[in-house]
Amino acid sequence: MDEQIQKGQKWLETLLKLMGVPTNVNLNRVEQNGDQTISCWLTIDESPFDLSKIEALTGKQGETIDSIQYLVNALLNIGVDENSHRFFTVELNGYRLRRQAELMAIAQRAGEKVRITGVPEEIRNLSSVERRQIHSMLEKSPDLLTESQGNEPDRRLVVRLRE
Repeated sequence: MDEQIQKGQKWLETLLKLMGVPTNVNLNRVEQNGDQTISCWLTIDESPFDLSKIEALTGKQGETIDSIQYLVNALLNIGVDENSHRFFTVELNGYRLRRQAELMAIAQRAGEKVRITGVPEEIRNLSSVERRQIHSMLEKSPDLLTESQGNEPDRRLVVRLRE
């Protein structure tokens, strides 16, 4: 297994222990490009947690789990050659899978609205990762274009018709 992926798993387990919520972290959904690992999901074992701990680790609108994911990606890619960067997705209690489905529905609704009205549609209150996911979801659409506008914390994604 990729050394950097193992470091990610160990780093997240250590962070959780320091936070007072020790548990195991499992490696799932490892994505490869040829023989090189490019990303993986670090899935936090929620079995020892009650609902309040799961909610605390996820945070309001996923803010806590997003912050943990940001930290693991930023810290483990410091000083690493750009071609060797790994992207980690931190998952807990199915949050990421549910959120991906929600984002897909948001992207589809916005796309349909733009196609019907011809008016650009703004999508607010997305994290940078979620904006990037919607960009990716709609990038192959032959008639739609996406772009981010504004500055944090009011940055938003705009879906419009291609010209």
